[in-house]
Amino acid sequence: MRAVLSRTALQESKLVNADAPERRVERTAAKVGVGFPRAARLLKHSDFDRVYKQGRRHFSSNMTVFYLRRAEGTTRVGFTVGRVLGGAVERNRIKRRLREAVRQRRTLLEHGLAGAGDKDVVGVDVVINPKKSVLTAEFGVVLEEVGRALEAIAKKLREK
Repeated sequence: MRAVLSRTALQESKLVNADAPERRVERTAAKVGVGFPRAARLLKHSDFDRVYKQGRRHFSSNMTVFYLRRAEGTTRVGFTVGRVLGGAVERNRIKRRLREAVRQRRTLLEHGLAGAGDKDVVGVDVVINPKKSVLTAEFGVVLEEVGRALEAIAKKLREK
């Protein structure tokens, strides 16, 4: 009798319907620990200004990517989405799409720099300035374009 009461109390505390299937969110091994940590983001206004003023540019159809070699630290990525691209909802959607594309393709840049064998290249600051077309482009196109841009940056930094 006690077991039945404790089971009912447990179900009520979880607000579980007995007829509903049990839902569990299982994280795959590939997604555990994969994210976009604060250390990998460009956050300070002064860092953005330095990249804009001292860095180089890579142009593509949906975005302009600014980058600047760093002597210390890791690779950091930032986004600038101005008001000219739309309201807050559109700008946030653009940032989410770009953040996910960078999260998936960031290793291309890190491995490209690590394979250079150049001890001076420890990291790079990257600022992605999207165009309005990022909002309507399919995510696969944005993903490919971000990947190409990061590979091109790694290649240019290896050559120097």
